[in-house]
Amino acid sequence: MTNHKPARNAGSENSLDHCLTLRHITGVGTGTFHTLLDVFGSAEAALNASASQLSGLPIRAETLSALRNDEKPDITADLNWCSEKNHHIITLFDERYPEQLKDLSDAPPLLYVRGDPDYLQQPQLAMVGSRNPTAAGRSTAKEFARHLSKVGITITSGLASGIDGASHEGALHGLAGTIAVVAHGLDIVYPAQHQKLAQAISENGAVVSEMPIGTQPLRGLFPRRNRLISAFSLGTLVVEAAQKSGSLITARFALEQNREVFAIPGSIHNPMARGCHQLIRQGAKLVESADDILEELRLPAAKNTLYPIKTDSNIHENPEDSHKTLDPDHQKLLKCLAYEPASIDELVAASGFKAAEIASMLLILELEDIIVCQDGRYTCIT
Repeated sequence: MTNHKPARNAGSENSLDHCLTLRHITGVGTGTFHTLLDVFGSAEAALNASASQLSGLPIRAETLSALRNDEKPDITADLNWCSEKNHHIITLFDERYPEQLKDLSDAPPLLYVRGDPDYLQQPQLAMVGSRNPTAAGRSTAKEFARHLSKVGITITSGLASGIDGASHEGALHGLAGTIAVVAHGLDIVYPAQHQKLAQAISENGAVVSEMPIGTQPLRGLFPRRNRLISAFSLGTLVVEAAQKSGSLITARFALEQNREVFAIPGSIHNPMARGCHQLIRQGAKLVESADDILEELRLPAAKNTLYPIKTDSNIHENPEDSHKTLDPDHQKLLKCLAYEPASIDELVAASGFKAAEIASMLLILELEDIIVCQDGRYTCIT
């Protein structure tokens, strides 16, 4: 594996302008950028290389032609973006560049950061999962993220709908903030409904991309984004995922990068749990509580930190323990929802209550945000 710790000249020959110019030349992606640095030693030297020096390099003809062209690409959009408050472009040679990325064979030459770049140096856990999770899965992601953030773990995810968004939201209620790694230029927010969330992340963490300003969220860029989510982090936690899921791509990258992979098991009847079960069969660590992750990563257990957090770190607590203020009938009904979503007919059979009685109790529990109805089935979420 190539090590990209900058033994090359990290001074003016690799200035932001030089790195941006080289990256914007037609056909110069991450791999070609590193090839040119390996051959010429600096971005400036690569830009000034003669035709004879460029000949014979393992680079496509159209890219060689663009490199020989005296007319260099316009980097104004990137520089204008970078001039705004809390906007940063970090080169591979910048001291702020995250150490954990430098060992990647395709380490991004440039990182665009909206927010505080110091968060990139924090110990991080990646949290990923389905874009269409169950209500219980979304709740679990929020609680794990909140809890881990409270003990000093920055949560890293991809700003997607579903588990990603829930993980960011949970982390924002903690102390260590959150990082969103995206697959497009930072002049846009995708998905659009996460405008407010992206703003909150930039104020309590960072939104990060390797893609230049103006890059649209094309399908092929998301797997590349996933390799960075896992590389930033000490490990990757998959909360809910189908068997064919982008989350499993992130988990595979984590394994290739010698990071830990964690998975939360679910019901055998839940299709969103099958990806997690597949990962567990392949050797991922089964996780039931946040402390399972802290222990595996050899980080301080929640109860040993200075942060004011709950003494019970097991997030999957039994509903009968957390809802003791409810009357006995409501507690009995909640026991039927403790582990599996259920329909009213199933609750009638399990509880012995009449359908009308159950409908009345379910309404109260929904209004109290204790349960949620999804596709006609009720799930306990607190």
